[in-house]
Amino acid sequence: MSSAAIFRTLGAPLELRDDIVVAEPQRGEVALRMAAAGVCHSDLSAIDGTLLQTPDCIMGHEGAAVVTATGPDVTRLGVGDRVVVAWVPRCGECFWCTHDQPNLCDRARSGMGGTMFDGTTRASAAGFPLKQMAGTGTFATHAVMNQHSVVRYDVDVDPALAALIGCGVLTGVGAALNTSRSLRDSTVAVLGCGGVGLNVIQGARLAGAAKIIAIDMSATKLELARSLGATDVVLVEGRSPVGAVMALTEQRGVDAAFEVIGRQDTIDQTIQMTRRGGEAVLVGISRMDVEVKVPAFMGLVLAEKSIRGSWYGSSNVDRDVPRLLDWYAKGELKLDTLVSARVPLDRVNDAIDALRAGETLRTVVTYE
Repeated sequence: MSSAAIFRTLGAPLELRDDIVVAEPQRGEVALRMAAAGVCHSDLSAIDGTLLQTPDCIMGHEGAAVVTATGPDVTRLGVGDRVVVAWVPRCGECFWCTHDQPNLCDRARSGMGGTMFDGTTRASAAGFPLKQMAGTGTFATHAVMNQHSVVRYDVDVDPALAALIGCGVLTGVGAALNTSRSLRDSTVAVLGCGGVGLNVIQGARLAGAAKIIAIDMSATKLELARSLGATDVVLVEGRSPVGAVMALTEQRGVDAAFEVIGRQDTIDQTIQMTRRGGEAVLVGISRMDVEVKVPAFMGLVLAEKSIRGSWYGSSNVDRDVPRLLDWYAKGELKLDTLVSARVPLDRVNDAIDALRAGETLRTVVTYE
């Protein structure tokens, strides 16, 4: 039996159950004992309805685990391997995987619906099937996932920190290093200094940006942003940050601006503070009715601005997970300061409430 936190009703607390039956792994799948799971803003977005999430689903998508069993045709992993959960799987065979865009893998669509690659489920409670968020479901003591939804790691790292790699760190650092053009010697603005935005800042620092402007409504988060690489900070106090960014860039705007909130106003501001010839990178998850509205000639053609989306940090997890953990081991990537608290699974709703109130960066559910 497994314990898990289940999404049943929009906006309601997750249902905690300890009678979850997890089936044996099927072809290409692995059984896992979870070690840690990060509570990410995407979890909150699903619970609150910003993301479309079907009910009867084990939540959580950011985690670290240990392999306890393997199904037929598993070639990548063995029992006892420590793994980071990668909630965007990559099959290695579809058009996108073979064109160096594995973060857009065709097979990932099944995970977005909460099932395995074959469209079926592996968990159940009292006889009814349970889906798993993004095909993972890390808010559970045990899970079955496709072998392509996890990445083995060998470095000695706290599972609570390794868990962060699989979503917040990959998404943020990847947006700066993979999605964006080269940021070396550039000016960068980051709107939103939560768990992902702070990692965009770290990515910009690792890329060699000359000026990194952190923008947020929280002085505490801006202080942390400085410790992770921001050279300038803008505390938003009921005013648009565009003027402040212009003042810091001789009225030109920044070479690259990253939006990590997903609101209509901050998306508009991100595009406005991007200089002519620069790029605005949209990372934050927005409601389905939020749109990008830019005058085609004046806003794009004449200004030669680029507007890019960044999904999962444009990451190749087989390359990027080991690289990020290596940077952490060398002290070049900071993970410890990103963890606000550690809680057991039965307090996951408290962690979600704290995230909703803007009180935390990453609370990690620990199982060991």
